[in-house]
Amino acid sequence: MPIADNQVVQFHYTLRHGDELIETSAGKDPAAYLHGHGNVIPGLEKAMEGKEVGDEFEVTVACADAYGERHEDRTQQMPVKHLQGAKRWKAGMVAMVKTDKGMRQVTVTKVGLKHCTVDLNHPLSGKDLTFNINIADAREATNDEIAHGHAHGVGGHHH
Repeated sequence: MPIADNQVVQFHYTLRHGDELIETSAGKDPAAYLHGHGNVIPGLEKAMEGKEVGDEFEVTVACADAYGERHEDRTQQMPVKHLQGAKRWKAGMVAMVKTDKGMRQVTVTKVGLKHCTVDLNHPLSGKDLTFNINIADAREATNDEIAHGHAHGVGGHHH
């Protein structure tokens, strides 16, 4: 059954930028997403369209279809107490920050005693990303998954 909208797709992946290994699901449960609902970057979702269980492929996604271009003017000062993920912060560390639109990743660029400067660009923005994909499973989504807009269960969201 070719991958199409409203299917839950489970897949293993290795993600690289050039020769740099960024992340892999090897040795873990496969990732899962609800196709057609923007749960993965647009370029990867487009590459998955029409593929089937058992397919293995490589795709390079341009930064515009991944996490977007970098914008050097996207920095902000904030109190260090708003950073989540570590007790002590250093430049280059990635933190989570609670915003009015939910949790967001930021990169710490400068740390003072009580305030820090963060880069609001996604850590992978401006990078073309290469994925090696192995589609492990695909099934029709449940009504709850479609209503919630994401996959449930292994590799997906747990309520």
